[in-house]
Amino acid sequence: MIKSSLKEFAAALAAKSVSSVELTQWYLDRIAKLNPQINAFITVDPDKSLAQARAADTRIARGEAAPLTGIPLAQKDIFCSKGWRTTCGSKMLANFIAPYDATVIERLDAAGAVNIGKTNMDEFAMGSSNETSFFGAVKNPWDLSRVPGGSSGGSAAAVAARLAAAATGTDTGGSIRQPAALCNLTGLKPTYGVVSRYGMIAFASSLDQGGPMGHCAEDCAILLNAMAGFDPRDSTSLERPCEDYTRELTPKSGDQPLAGLRIGLPKEFFGDNEKAACDPMVTQVVQAAIAEYRMLGANFVEVSLPNSRLSVPAYYVIAPAEASSNLSRFDGVRYGYRATDYSDLNDMYCKTRAEGFGAEVKRRIMIGTYVLSHGYYDAYYLQAQRIRRLIANDFVEAFKQCDIILGPTSPCTAFKLGEKSADPVQMYLSDIYTIAVNLAGLPAMSLPCGFSESEGKRLPVGLQLIGNYFSEARLLGLANCFQQATNWHTQNPDL
Repeated sequence: MIKSSLKEFAAALAAKSVSSVELTQWYLDRIAKLNPQINAFITVDPDKSLAQARAADTRIARGEAAPLTGIPLAQKDIFCSKGWRTTCGSKMLANFIAPYDATVIERLDAAGAVNIGKTNMDEFAMGSSNETSFFGAVKNPWDLSRVPGGSSGGSAAAVAARLAAAATGTDTGGSIRQPAALCNLTGLKPTYGVVSRYGMIAFASSLDQGGPMGHCAEDCAILLNAMAGFDPRDSTSLERPCEDYTRELTPKSGDQPLAGLRIGLPKEFFGDNEKAACDPMVTQVVQAAIAEYRMLGANFVEVSLPNSRLSVPAYYVIAPAEASSNLSRFDGVRYGYRATDYSDLNDMYCKTRAEGFGAEVKRRIMIGTYVLSHGYYDAYYLQAQRIRRLIANDFVEAFKQCDIILGPTSPCTAFKLGEKSADPVQMYLSDIYTIAVNLAGLPAMSLPCGFSESEGKRLPVGLQLIGNYFSEARLLGLANCFQQATNWHTQNPDL
């Protein structure tokens, strides 16, 4: 049962070959055994999880099960969950018990899913390696000396190690796709506004988006069906009809089910200028995936995203600016950590924030405050927003020539713990292929496409598919077609 998909779990629960309580207990036992090594979970509450499992079994017995009823899912610790400790990976919220549920949690609870625990993450989602968490770094299940990617690294490691059937994540600059790539998972970042941000602790409000992480495209589609939808409590939520994201999972029959599909290959991702940025072994694996799509009938065209080279500097102006505003609420007055020794109110503010935030969060707050300050707003923040528009326009032009865009998810495989910690710029460049998507608000996903050898270890490589607005179902269908023809997504670390 360890290798079952969400659909297979649902079938087993419906057939009464396993109960939700049994399944949940099995995962809890596995977490107790393996989490001390991997550090994927910050909070596990067996009593709460088993209570949900018993309620799910009752629901199944009444014949009222939904596709996720009774299935244990991990929740990134950025989503408020009523009665659960919700830390955002920070000392600032280390003892915060959420008084309400995020919309994503509400919807998964309504679907009957079991919350198996809250997963570790980069502090306030700021990081690309899951090393900035106050609760310690997460280890990659494929090699415990390496990072799982970030900021949703705890969710990725939990699913890869089979500590949860699937998980939620959030993606601000690649934080679902990059850890999915490094841990051999499928992860989807939806169109901005498709998944409600209500109750999702904010990092950069115009970029953050929740999404699913699972072993295959089908798992992500099932999870997204429950997560997505309009929410009047979120001013950025899009009011549009509900979709069935599983509708394109059945590929066309024949030897070339993707005949007529136009896939764009950005010359900025595959040209001479990017060869130094992308590990040659990663490029080799991605080229093999391109050949597989060609055999499935897809046609390839060269497209250009000329402003994509500016995505990293633009992102690291916009995201810190929004973070400096969003994190101003953590001042020791209303909730969260408060310094114990201070002389007056201003001293309390200063010491609380100095002690409560980690180094990466402080760095981004200071950058954000600087670019928003008088005399620098026009030179930095406004200019970055103009570049953001140019990047979005590049995608508009590219999609006139192709149906989807394909490329690497990450320029490298999982790197060693501590390898890039001393050089923030090198860490930021880990998201060079993913950030432009967030700036444009587009949907994109990463799926397993092979392995690279490093120091005797097989390390996963991710393939990124980028779609036009609201093309999640199509992306999932194209990913599923690839996964029907390959078995990379079925391979698991030896734990």
